Amino acid sequence: MRARVIFVILTVVTLAATPVMADTATNFGFRESVEDISLSPDGTRVAFIQPTAGAGSILIISEIESKAFKQILTSDGSPFRLSWCDWASNTRLVCKLYALKDDVGVLTPFTRLLAINIDGSSVKQLGQLRSTRALKIRQFDGDIIGWNNADNGKVLMSRFYVPEHAGGRLASDDEGLGVDQIDTLTLETSKIEVARAKIVNYLADEAGVVRLMSTESRLGDGTLRGVTNHYYRLAGDRTWKPFSGLDETKPELNPAVVDSAQNVVFAFGQHEGRQAIFKVSLDGSLSSELVLSHPKVDVDKLLTLGRTGRVIGAELVTDKRETIIFDAGYKALLSRLGKALPGLPIIRFAGASRDENRLLLFAGSDTDPGRYYVFDKKLKSLAEIALVRPQLEGVALSAVKSITYPASDGTSIPGYLTLPVGGSGKGLPTLVMPHGGPSSRDEWGFDWMAQYFAAQGFAVLQPNFRGSAGFGEDWYVDNGFKSWRTAIGDVNDAGRWLISQGIADPEKLAIIGWSYGGYAALQSAILDPALYKAVVAIAPVTDLKMLIDQSQDYTNSRLVADFVGTGEHIRSGSPLHRAGQLKAPVLMFSGDVDINVNITHARAMDTELRKLGKVSELGVYKGLDHQLGDSSARADMLRRANAFLREKLGVK
Repeated sequence: MRARVIFVILTVVTLAATPVMADTATNFGFRESVEDISLSPDGTRVAFIQPTAGAGSILIISEIESKAFKQILTSDGSPFRLSWCDWASNTRLVCKLYALKDDVGVLTPFTRLLAINIDGSSVKQLGQLRSTRALKIRQFDGDIIGWNNADNGKVLMSRFYVPEHAGGRLASDDEGLGVDQIDTLTLETSKIEVARAKIVNYLADEAGVVRLMSTESRLGDGTLRGVTNHYYRLAGDRTWKPFSGLDETKPELNPAVVDSAQNVVFAFGQHEGRQAIFKVSLDGSLSSELVLSHPKVDVDKLLTLGRTGRVIGAELVTDKRETIIFDAGYKALLSRLGKALPGLPIIRFAGASRDENRLLLFAGSDTDPGRYYVFDKKLKSLAEIALVRPQLEGVALSAVKSITYPASDGTSIPGYLTLPVGGSGKGLPTLVMPHGGPSSRDEWGFDWMAQYFAAQGFAVLQPNFRGSAGFGEDWYVDNGFKSWRTAIGDVNDAGRWLISQGIADPEKLAIIGWSYGGYAALQSAILDPALYKAVVAIAPVTDLKMLIDQSQDYTNSRLVADFVGTGEHIRSGSPLHRAGQLKAPVLMFSGDVDINVNITHARAMDTELRKLGKVSELGVYKGLDHQLGDSSARADMLRRANAFLREKLGVK
């Protein structure tokens, strides 16, 4: 097994030109070969996480100059899997692991932080150590909120604590989230902020000084109220002052990155009905300045760089993702990189050495899943170091076209159309593929499912229906559940447009979706039973009341109930209660440890459809969650979905 793993690693690191020989579903279903990547402070090494068999993953250290590499940490995904790793020093990393566990019949998420040397030695857990004296379950260790400027292995960590007892008395009353400075090798700890309940986040500036904190209000039963309050400190002061959230008459600002040189925090807030970025002074005045907004879409991301995480720009998505660089030097550099990589228009700064001489870059496109480079400013050299999907290297992929189509009320709906390579693009077997969320959106770029089906000869349309995020408050309406008739109507109008344009053969039109997209696939076929000839729903919500009821074991139960709402749409908007209206055959897939959408949704829908004499199939993947993070499971799902669609649509 070790030899096989090393072969896959070599395929990534050395960029072997020959793709892995396997069937199409295997190649497209394979998890990204770089699931997380980071550059060492001195810029000489990269650490990246790569998938292994099942839901497992490995951490690999690669020397940039020699291309030598070493596997230093393995997780089998049962239950913990590697989530991300970053550098505490040039020879030591911090990694986060994530797991879902069945705790007395309730799926519960856990995270753990550990540190490890680049040779795999001196593994240390950074969270509160497990103890039989603990009075509560500790779900999370915390997060790294600052890297020491000396890159000496010390980190600033927001750390969760649970109280402990000893001999009938309270041995430690530390409870909640605090901040510690921790030496990741010796575990020597200095307490920076005392742990307190209700605190959910801290923000430190680039020097490691904690400047903001956030609290969440809870009801008497411990459930969240959905109210977040933010507090800040003046420079050199330890007193917390109100920042945002306490006065409901004022617009809410969500702090994101502190800049001590300017004595400001960059924050997200609303401007003319859309999310924008503001710069808020931390001098006591809280004066704010609009940094970036857009008249049509939300600004959805701040761009930070380097070990200090300083802000250099922001991103938003119109037809395509756009990068707006504030820093003049990096703006010019991005322009030069675009010319050097003309076929890879999606370029991101993914990391930097401490001196910012070496930069870790991602570059990709709609027809290229992506590749990572290291750019050396002094040498002006650009070295490709890893492929995101080496299995698809050399495979002809389909171009993605940004389109709009009219909804029944005349509203212009944006979307992305992927057509098979070659051919006329007319009279095709076609899939409408609504996205998940519903508080999400699709954007231009590589999509492994859309590309797989295009490779099988299908046209694929991904609509950004009303209820999608990213287009402002008006487009979001009351979200895709409360306003399901609008959202689902837009999805069905996508199908009708495909037929009207001659792209789709009306007898070979189907719909497929994941999560909310699976819900939308079922509900769309219910709303217009004659439109689609087959339905594929992955991890679908099928009963809105069930969704609310299943949240009762969690602290966000009130938030889920408020999001889904009350009223007649609870029943009319639930596919399970309208299964009799479905005419198209249905294929569903689900993991049996899905905390996002419990498998009982798919099982109940399958049972009801079969009881009504409808055609229904359900594929269950044991031990997998909402993402089906297992390459073999994803390949099996693609293979089965393709066979189902071809059979039901009469495609040879």
